[in-house]
Amino acid sequence: MKKQKRDLKERAYQRGYRAGLEGRHQELCPHVLSSMRDQWLSGWREGRLDNWNGFNMASGMQKLAMR
Repeated sequence: MKKQKRDLKERAYQRGYRAGLEGRHQELCPHVLSSMRDQWLSGWREGRLDNWNGFNMASGMQKLAMR
C-alpha cells in the first residue's frame, strides 16, 4: 500500500492545498472530522496564499512534492 493512502491527514492537507491554489472556497471542505478538517483548512490557507503570490498549479505541486 502506498504511503499516500496510509497518511490520511497529509492527504487531506494536499487536497486542501490544491483547492486553495485553484481558488476554491473553504466551505467546499469535504471533511466532517475536526482533525481532518483542520488539516484540509491549513492546506487550503497555504494554497490560497500561494495563489495570491502568483504560484500556478505546476509550481504548487512541485512545492508539495518537496514538503
